[in-house]
Amino acid sequence: MHTRDPVDRIILMALEEDGRDITSEAIFRVPQTLSAVVRAKAEGVVAGIEVARRTFLLVDPGIVFDAACKDGDRVSRGSIVAKVRGPALGVLKAERVALNFLQRMSGIATLTSEYVRRVEGTRAKILDTRKTAPGMRILDKAAVRCGGGCNHRMGLFDMALVKDNHVDAAGSIEEAVHRVRDAFPGVPVEVEARTLEDVGLLLKLGVDRIMLDNFSLQDTKRAVALVSGRVPLEASGNITLDRVREVAETGVDFISVGEITHSVRALDIAMTIEVSS
Repeated sequence: MHTRDPVDRIILMALEEDGRDITSEAIFRVPQTLSAVVRAKAEGVVAGIEVARRTFLLVDPGIVFDAACKDGDRVSRGSIVAKVRGPALGVLKAERVALNFLQRMSGIATLTSEYVRRVEGTRAKILDTRKTAPGMRILDKAAVRCGGGCNHRMGLFDMALVKDNHVDAAGSIEEAVHRVRDAFPGVPVEVEARTLEDVGLLLKLGVDRIMLDNFSLQDTKRAVALVSGRVPLEASGNITLDRVREVAETGVDFISVGEITHSVRALDIAMTIEVSS
């Protein structure tokens, strides 16, 4: 099956990894149908409902997927996430792939929601990074949104991010920024600052966002005071649940967290067969 839909391509690639379900084909006969229930086995935030639905339908359009909740909903242990019924071979072939998507995306949404909760009452918004599962970035970033977080750039194409290696190659921050603006006018430009002096220079250059990479809390506060709201500030580096609140309280606009996608713990979600006919 050929498709230009990026989500469908990801699903089809995952299904292709499994290949033919020789076990189910040996056990079940073609007319047999199954009814199953998908339940959360832990508390968390659900994400990936529509991806799971699409997985079942791509395997067999005759499968019915009835969602009991929607992306972004918080569920408790034992909550019904969805009910599935249809041809046995299709239901069982799609099961693991659909659950893999649900579990990973819900895990991302759950951890993101906890980061968002920790910074409530501050101006800071939680951002993701490009530290996503290869080939699955569109799903990882969708899950971040389900958890109440915000997406940084989707890839290398939609925002210029000038980091230390770019500055070193260009010879200076000014030269690096000028080269980017000359090559891609109109594209937002964010620049990584290594010192407070860099922050002052970037303020004069009028960049669109300044990244404070591994700044101490004291220097982050100084940067916030220096900028005084004229340019959005993003704190990055060594961000954990334990310290995200104190970083947010410095007054930065964004906090980028790699952990929410690169070290996610899948939310435990399982499917059990209720009826076979």
